[in-house]
Order: sequence, then C-alpha cells, then structure tokens
Amino acid sequence: MKALIKFTVPLLLILLFTYAAASKLLDIGRFRLQLYLQPFPHWFADLLLYLLPALELALALLLCIPRWRLIALISSACLLAVFTVYISLALLHFWDEVPCSCGGILNRMSWNVHLAFNWAFILAAITAIALHLTDNQAAKPPASP
Repeated sequence: MKALIKFTVPLLLILLFTYAAASKLLDIGRFRLQLYLQPFPHWFADLLLYLLPALELALALLLCIPRWRLIALISSACLLAVFTVYISLALLHFWDEVPCSCGGILNRMSWNVHLAFNWAFILAAITAIALHLTDNQAAKPPASP
C-alpha cells in the first residue's frame, strides 16, 4: 500500500500541475484577464501570469525525478496550501467577488468543491511526504556509539 501511495500521489500531482499550467498557457489572454480581476495589483497579476504556470510545470518535472521527489512533494503541498488559503478567504467573503483564475475544468468548480479538492490533494501530498520520510529514516544506518 505504501508503494502504491508513493507512486500514485506524485503521478496525480504531475497530472494536476501539468493540466493547470497547460490550460493557463493555452488561453493566456483569458488567464491574464482573470488575474486582473483578482484583488491584487496588476503588476502582481503580470508576475503571476508567467510565474504560476512555470512553477506548476517545474513541480511536475521535479516530481518525475526520484532524487527531487520529496522536495517537490513538500513544495506542492505548500503551493496547494497557498491556493487553499486564498480560496478560504474568498469563501469567507474577504473580497466582494473573486473569479477563479484556474483553467479548464478546475474553473468550473464551485468554491466549496475547489476547497475540498485542494484539501484532498494537500492530505495526499502530506501522506506521501510522511511515507518518504519514514522510508528515508529506515534506510539510514544506525548511529555509532
């Protein structure tokens, strides 16, 4: 079961981040417009326009490399946590109205569904991180007295 989780979670994250980045880049004009409607300055939206897809693709790539997988899992959980905080603030009506700047099918989710979706991926990433850490601890030789 551990091996299945350690294989499946990175694969799901790779699919998620690749899909999210591709949908943003394939309709970059729409993504830019949605970012400009967000409750932050346009200069920050311009930065996110390229930074978010690049980060998502970089994480997808790093998740493919066993040596970098643990760092990529931790980074993935952190990125998803940032998105989740943002979604939570939207649900709490911190802003008047915030359009989702996600792409593709993710854009069609309600805020509540999006929040549950993110939490599911965060918990999956944390589980995979824990399994990687326990395997790394078990692989270390005992300390000499």
